[in-house]
Amino acid sequence: MMNNTLKAILLTSMLPFAANAAQELTPWYVGGGLGVNNYEPNCDMKTMKSCGKDDPYAWDVFGGYLFNDYFGVELGYRDLGRAEWVDYANKMNDVGAKGLTLGVVGFWPIADRWSLSAEAGAMNYILSNNKEYGSEYYSDSGIAPYIGAGIGYNITENLKLQAKYRRYENLDEDKWNTLAMESNYWGLELSYRFGTPAPAVVAPLVLAPIDSDNDGVTDDMDQCPDTPVNHKVDAKGCTVYIETTEQRDVGSIQFANNSSVVKTESFERIEKLATYMNKNPKSTVLISGHASDVGRADYNMTISDKRANAVAKILVEKYGISQDRVEAKGFGITQPVIQGNSVEANKANRRIEAHVTGVKREALIK
Repeated sequence: MMNNTLKAILLTSMLPFAANAAQELTPWYVGGGLGVNNYEPNCDMKTMKSCGKDDPYAWDVFGGYLFNDYFGVELGYRDLGRAEWVDYANKMNDVGAKGLTLGVVGFWPIADRWSLSAEAGAMNYILSNNKEYGSEYYSDSGIAPYIGAGIGYNITENLKLQAKYRRYENLDEDKWNTLAMESNYWGLELSYRFGTPAPAVVAPLVLAPIDSDNDGVTDDMDQCPDTPVNHKVDAKGCTVYIETTEQRDVGSIQFANNSSVVKTESFERIEKLATYMNKNPKSTVLISGHASDVGRADYNMTISDKRANAVAKILVEKYGISQDRVEAKGFGITQPVIQGNSVEANKANRRIEAHVTGVKREALIK
């Protein structure tokens, strides 16, 4: 009756089987173990006269099903080894227990790859006793409860090594009432869980945007790296500039009486004016020609105009300043620097003046 009950329990434990995704670990595992076993009591039963040599080596094979990562059920077969003694009829006795087991097991992770386990179940054992090396033989069977504990290490996601201890109770021979034993087992077990570990889901590494020049525009958008920290920048990370106009008087160039020929010593000043204008391509210049208050006014207007155009021509033809940036205009005697027609006044008034209007470009500061 007991054997039938155990078989029914074993069949019921198989019901959770279901198809599992091929690309992840299944709940099924198998394994085997080796260890040593000690039967109790040791040579202190009423049938025992003296102890002989024990064969304590035990082994087991098993298969299991995990309901989750913490709880499962195991079905196995265990051989607990044998013990020897001499009874009071001076006959050598050789006894051992083996049989099917069914139990539940729980797991508690304690560190990376490490876990503790605890188990409880029952063994449908066969207890056999050989006397005088087979001259007499008898056996009995029954159900022995057991408990156990262990510590395990996952070598891989599939492969696990465990150190186990189990305690078996009531390994009794009731047919002739000659044996009543318990058992302690220590051993190592290696198990394999079927399936392929699901690949770890790695969150994409999101790097914080970098702003190397601290201008408020990240490097992936910055088209002008290394802008000064105090500069205001646009959406592309480039300095915002403001342009302002400025006017400067570069002085006058004097001419001989009744002449529009530029003196040789005046070329140095014209060259400086051209250099400035080339460095500031948005600048313009007004060349104003003037005359002394000698002779007719209309003639003086004409010669002042010639003087202005003579300097303008040098800027354009000799120094490459664009014509549309140079304006020449004569003012005759209308703008004297010294009033009258003295020698000193005439000399000062025979002149041109250059008035430059430049565009100054400056960075906008925060």
